[in-house]
Amino acid sequence: MTTTTALSPWEDRKIQGHHRDRFAVVYVRQSTLQQMVRHQESTRLQYGLVDRALAFGWARSQVLVIDEDLGKSGATAAGRPGFQRLVAEVTLAHVGIVFGLDISRLARSNRDWHHLLEVCALFGTLIGDLDGIYDPRDYNDRLLLGLKGTMSEAEGHVLKQRMLAGKRAKAQRGELGMQLPMGYIRRLSGDVVKDPDEQVQAVIHLIFEQFERQTTIGGVLRYCVRHGIQLPYRLASGPAKGELVWRRPTRHTLSSLLHHPMYAGAYVYGRRHTDPRHQQPGRPMTGRRVTPQAEWQVLLKDHYPAYITWEQFERHQQQLAANAATRRGVIRPGASLLAGLLVCGRCGCRMMAMYTNSGTGLRYVCSRAASEYGAPLCQSFVGQPLDTLVARLVLQALEPAALELSLQVAADVEAERHQRQQHWHQRLERVRYDAERACRQYQAVEPENRLVARTLERQWEAALAAEATVQAEYARFLAQQPVPLSGQEREAIRRLAADIPALWQAPTTTAADHQAIIRQLVERVEVTLNGATEHVALTLYWAGGHTSVATLDRPVARLEQLSYYPALVERVCTLHAQGLKAPAIAQTLNAEGWCPPKRRTTFTRDTVRSILVRQGLWKPRSRTRTVPRRAHEWTILELAHHLQIPHQTLYAWVYKGRLKARQTTRTRHPLWLVHADPAELARLRALRPTPALVRTKTP
Repeated sequence: MTTTTALSPWEDRKIQGHHRDRFAVVYVRQSTLQQMVRHQESTRLQYGLVDRALAFGWARSQVLVIDEDLGKSGATAAGRPGFQRLVAEVTLAHVGIVFGLDISRLARSNRDWHHLLEVCALFGTLIGDLDGIYDPRDYNDRLLLGLKGTMSEAEGHVLKQRMLAGKRAKAQRGELGMQLPMGYIRRLSGDVVKDPDEQVQAVIHLIFEQFERQTTIGGVLRYCVRHGIQLPYRLASGPAKGELVWRRPTRHTLSSLLHHPMYAGAYVYGRRHTDPRHQQPGRPMTGRRVTPQAEWQVLLKDHYPAYITWEQFERHQQQLAANAATRRGVIRPGASLLAGLLVCGRCGCRMMAMYTNSGTGLRYVCSRAASEYGAPLCQSFVGQPLDTLVARLVLQALEPAALELSLQVAADVEAERHQRQQHWHQRLERVRYDAERACRQYQAVEPENRLVARTLERQWEAALAAEATVQAEYARFLAQQPVPLSGQEREAIRRLAADIPALWQAPTTTAADHQAIIRQLVERVEVTLNGATEHVALTLYWAGGHTSVATLDRPVARLEQLSYYPALVERVCTLHAQGLKAPAIAQTLNAEGWCPPKRRTTFTRDTVRSILVRQGLWKPRSRTRTVPRRAHEWTILELAHHLQIPHQTLYAWVYKGRLKARQTTRTRHPLWLVHADPAELARLRALRPTPALVRTKTP
């Protein structure tokens, strides 16, 4: 029952008839559901404000109770439909007075409180609490209401800081409780220990060992799915609280497991913080962001029993960070050996692997400036020669450790096989125990108690079926396992590892295996083209800080791109001045060691003639004098010489339909005639520098 007081003369003058013509709103709010259960007196007092409104002259039908915000915090108006409804009703001039137990019930934020004051002042709505009636349009009342709002916000801040200080003090001692990850349990005494189930511990160890091998979360996930490995969970609530259940692994679960520092024995407080910019209204657990390790508020090492060492944990975090797409990324499908490792020596951006000719060709392209700013490509070159050079350097670095590597590989194969066998034995032991337990329970029941006996019989049958299923899966697992290595096979592995190049070229060694080997030894590769020539400067940054410098001659498309093109032209002109014909000049150049562009392995008569034509020393005989031509028609060779485009490119454009051409048979051999008026010539000149990349893949 609520005690009401009579209106004072001052309050009586504030409440006018037009106020009583509108609704009297009673706003009810409790911050949490726990307060609603444990502090019911506050809720009763707030609902008792209805009697206060009746005592002030409002009819019962004119009293509106808004209690949609029970169990919701008043720190913000977001997620509070009751407060939003209150503001809307005031804005529609439906409310004469708003009753609240105190100002903290209406809002804990000055922003929301002053917004309500502005609306109430604009539409002439009064505000009432246990201390009196206030008119927001009156200066003194407005000042008092503003002061109350400030004190309410400060009170909430002080309470919050006091609780956070106690929370941090408890965390500094490592005593602040938190939800335990899988593989740990909390005793009744409060001590945290490893799960006593041996299979649980074995699975956790297996996850970390496989990440050492696979180096990616996806690799660990595929391994678990392939071998039927499930993850253990202890139920945290419900009638079966504390019982162990097994569920299939997911990427999110494995990521949480690999990122959790408790597995390294560390107690951590402050791993995550809430970013208000990403927090969703009404969902306090959203907007959480990971905090860098340097900003953790508490880090107590060796506080819990550990599955891995702290050094292993830090190494895993570095690997997970390196797998991020913003850095070199994980191993990707494709023939590229250096995807994610190649850095442009001109601008410092990471170069992309691009596949041409339906995936049969490989190019490395620095396209960041082109994609971001529309600038020309920074540099681009064929990828196969670079991959070959880096592979040769890596194989040279591996030669001294070949025998040790082979022994470690053989030991790892046996250890992994033994580990999987142990996992299956534990699964078989568990289902066998469940079946025997169900059998004992069925045999212990009195035969007359058929209600219980039938239930226990069904449980026994289900346990036997589960045991049979696991035994069948184990049989399939054994059938798929290779025979253990014999002494002769081990010796063969040693002989194979002694010849690392043979192992590298083995048919069973995939492109992903090549990339994995490279990434274990090479941190990054920096390349710089010497202008547009064939020379490439290469710097390898090895893991450990060492660097190696090398040079590479890449294949180029045109003669003009050769660094020795001026000397080559001078030599051709000299031989032509001596009276040698084009075939003899080509033989001389090949004998002297001159190299043509990538389109030819040796100099030919046509290559020499193209040089002589450009120098004006030879004019090709026309085979088309008797062929009637239309206006603006060119032969392929004439157009190639005029535009300085390789005639092979023009032939390709004809077959692709990019050139308008017709074929004539007036000569001994079919002849293409291309229509190219001045506008078409300008279009072809614009197409000249465009690279023809068909299909691309990004590392």
